[in-house]
Amino acid sequence: MYNSPKLTVVGAGPGDPELITVKALNTLKSASVILYDALINRDLLDYAPQAEHIFVGKRKDKHRFPQEEINKLIVKYALERGHVVRLKGGDPFIFGRGSEEISYAREHGLETAVVSGITSSIAVPANVGIPLTQRGTSESFWVITGTTSQRKLSNDVQLAAQSTATVVILMGMGKLKEIVEVFRGFGKEDIPVGIIQNGTTVNEKSGFGTLKTIENIVSEKQLGAPAIIVIGEVVREANVLQKVFQNVKNLPRSKFVKVGAA
Repeated sequence: MYNSPKLTVVGAGPGDPELITVKALNTLKSASVILYDALINRDLLDYAPQAEHIFVGKRKDKHRFPQEEINKLIVKYALERGHVVRLKGGDPFIFGRGSEEISYAREHGLETAVVSGITSSIAVPANVGIPLTQRGTSESFWVITGTTSQRKLSNDVQLAAQSTATVVILMGMGKLKEIVEVFRGFGKEDIPVGIIQNGTTVNEKSGFGTLKTIENIVSEKQLGAPAIIVIGEVVREANVLQKVFQNVKNLPRSKFVKVGAA
């Protein structure tokens, strides 16, 4: 047995490999084993050539590993190899089940640590020019899972639909029709909606409309999971800010990721 078995749960950010923290990169370099999810950018694994990379990702209707099995793998590899990094997309405590893995590891005697990541719920809307709050338009925002662990629409959608806040829905594409019906039931059919698929990555796609039109737009643009749904008046700002952002996106990307991985 290794003298100091340890788990570090690390947030990989929303998809762009440059949107990861320096602390996260340093942690990857110290790992013996990395258990990584489907939504992380695989370029990040280049930072840890010394580690064994094991995919434990889960996708809709294609779960490779149940959570219980992932928990057992964490303990197994920590006891055998030392430092296990659990690399998760976005932030591990935002619908990432990171706290469950930390609790399980502690129950089995592992040292634990967490490295926060940039959550997609904020970074993805920002990347297409949507400010989740804006003076005079939105004073707050909700972040909601669209689909619960029981595969049902979250009850919080009903509550959020009655608010003036911006609403950000993760894991909601399979429930889009239900979500639209809830909001339209409160007379909000003209509220703007933005849907961003594969946000911050080279495969990013997006569609904008209102609650009245968004289902047709999704069909026309063939948008699907993984995607983030943003509902609120601030979505209108995307048309203005995207022009500014496009100039920035056209600049050469830094060599930060590949240089660090050398």
